[in-house]
Amino acid sequence: MQTKLTQILNLKFPIIQAPMFLVSNVAMVSEAMKSGIAGCIPALNYRTLDQLRSAIKALKASKVEGGAFGFNLIVNKSNVKYKGQLEVLCEEGCDFIITSLGSPEETIKQAHAAGIKVFCDVTDLKFAKKVEQLGADAAIAVNNEAGGHRGNLSPEALTNLLSKELNIPVISAGGVGCKADIDKMLSYGAEGVSVGSPFIASVEAGVTDDYKQACVEYGAKDIIMTERISGTPCTVINTPYVQKIGTKTTWIESLLNKNKSLKKWVKMIRFSIGMKATENAAKKATYKTVWVAGPSIEHTKEILPVSVIVSKLTK
Repeated sequence: MQTKLTQILNLKFPIIQAPMFLVSNVAMVSEAMKSGIAGCIPALNYRTLDQLRSAIKALKASKVEGGAFGFNLIVNKSNVKYKGQLEVLCEEGCDFIITSLGSPEETIKQAHAAGIKVFCDVTDLKFAKKVEQLGADAAIAVNNEAGGHRGNLSPEALTNLLSKELNIPVISAGGVGCKADIDKMLSYGAEGVSVGSPFIASVEAGVTDDYKQACVEYGAKDIIMTERISGTPCTVINTPYVQKIGTKTTWIESLLNKNKSLKKWVKMIRFSIGMKATENAAKKATYKTVWVAGPSIEHTKEILPVSVIVSKLTK
């Protein structure tokens, strides 16, 4: 399973353990590296820059040959911590950065100066071409089977399109729950895959056992889109609580969203409320279960160590 991704990051297998808000942590990524894949954590999982710095140092200490680690940065103006996070990553060092939701231009400049690779989330050819021109080392093709905020094109359509049109490697994100899925993505032209949801039900994941067990008990048919978290469609498990609150924005939010001067503030408030609800569901015992996941939980049958999940993905 040697590809351009394994060459870029010196991996045993062409897999990135995807960055998952509230879920990813040092323990998960350390085990991922020991298993021969890369692991990534959202920088926003750390409330302070000192906590982020400590996580980087812990990952550097646990890094082994055949593994790699990186961090995900939200690079638009909504992330007021972005510049400080980028500075810390470049000072301390990591193998790669994944950018999301904005222009990666500044990240690419600073990261490359520090010897760090930059991969960029994209959902279409237009933006993929832009990040390639800016110097991205790879494009992460977020398709319509990804968990959380997903793209619109199928894994086959998006991966085929980008792999033919780009000169940088394409990493397929979404729809991978077993080795057959990985083989399929590579056959479409991908140089690697980004896998998230199957790792939620890992022993090392820092979420409640209820969340992990939900990924075992529910399947692909139970994944639905909701606008009630961030105001942007996001995939969640269709729990009784999600059914109760509905998946569409309220009539008053819809009305306010039509007002140009208020739209930004409404989105910020909705995002804040949604993230708090998601955090409570992930970290505490609560009946308000808003659990983010993708359809690839179809293959999750029990809670397992990261090393075993990687083994199932590669053999």
